[in-house]
Amino acid sequence: MNPEEAIIHQLVRKHLTLATAESCTGGLISHRLTNVSGSSAVFVGGIVAYSNEVKKSLLGVLESSLVAYGAVSNPVALEMAQGICNRLNSDMGVGVTGIAGPTGGTAEKPVGLVYISVVSLPYNIHIVKECRFHGSRSEIKQQTSDTALNLLLEVINSINGREDTHE
Repeated sequence: MNPEEAIIHQLVRKHLTLATAESCTGGLISHRLTNVSGSSAVFVGGIVAYSNEVKKSLLGVLESSLVAYGAVSNPVALEMAQGICNRLNSDMGVGVTGIAGPTGGTAEKPVGLVYISVVSLPYNIHIVKECRFHGSRSEIKQQTSDTALNLLLEVINSINGREDTHE
């Protein structure tokens, strides 16, 4: 079972929903999740927030965070994940922002720098992981989606969920 299949299986079993907010992956995480049969039962949707304006207007990312830390930062990834949960009313959210290259990097923020956030507002989980990937643009996007899905699966596995309740 690949990570996305395991994620969908666990979300169904635990009666949890998921939404994604992606920047540098351009929807790849959502694409991989929706390749799994049955994902519509738990995957609410996603937003590709490539521009800062979309991050602010649709996800509620604060202008002050963008100015102080930049779009590729820990606080912005966290705000993206929290924002998608709020916007789409999901139990869990993934936020991803980074520099896939080959251009756009600086000494402080090189190509391959990515921040991945997984949150669950009902379970008070707020995780951000900083990653440094190497390779081509498509390789960095793939590594980012792999890492995000594996982190998400770890978090889902740590949650008891609502599997024992009868609604």
